[in-house]
Amino acid sequence: MSVQSALLPILVLGLMTSSVRCAPLPGGHSGPVERRWETLYSRSLARIPGEKRDISRDSDYLTGIKRLRRLYCNVGIGFHLQVLPGGKITGVHNENRYSLLEISPVERGVVTLFGVRSGLFVAMNSKGKLYGSEQFTNECKFREKLLANNYNAYESLAHPGMYIGLSKAGKTKKGNRVSTSMTMTHFLPRI
Repeated sequence: MSVQSALLPILVLGLMTSSVRCAPLPGGHSGPVERRWETLYSRSLARIPGEKRDISRDSDYLTGIKRLRRLYCNVGIGFHLQVLPGGKITGVHNENRYSLLEISPVERGVVTLFGVRSGLFVAMNSKGKLYGSEQFTNECKFREKLLANNYNAYESLAHPGMYIGLSKAGKTKKGNRVSTSMTMTHFLPRI
């Protein structure tokens, strides 16, 4: 088969797409309705782009969706972040009722971590210390970053550069002493 005979169907198809007319629509519409003959096959052969969706990048697609998760950190023997009723935040090896967190988005890429059983928000003060807060404040917002190893890191929105981290013994690390290159800041949300 020569190149000219292979291009002939594409040329014919291209001419057909610009000249096809449909019958008038029922329901009182007057005159014919012009319509381009577009199927997936014809668009791919004639290289006619498909319809573009009008979706804004700043849409609220995650706002309001709450996820119940346990944040697992694979440091030392492995710990889950827990929020105790007194406001203390630590790591615990075995899952318990205080390690269940509600992760709620407040804006694009920013979440809150709420201890379901304790009723306290995870918050970070200006010195990088984690604490449980009864009131929702700006210190309760964390930027959720997906890392290359599919773990997440949580950076304080009120204090940029400070991350949630757990030591090998399960104690919280100060946010200004850790970075995303350290595994103590890598958390895996588990169901």
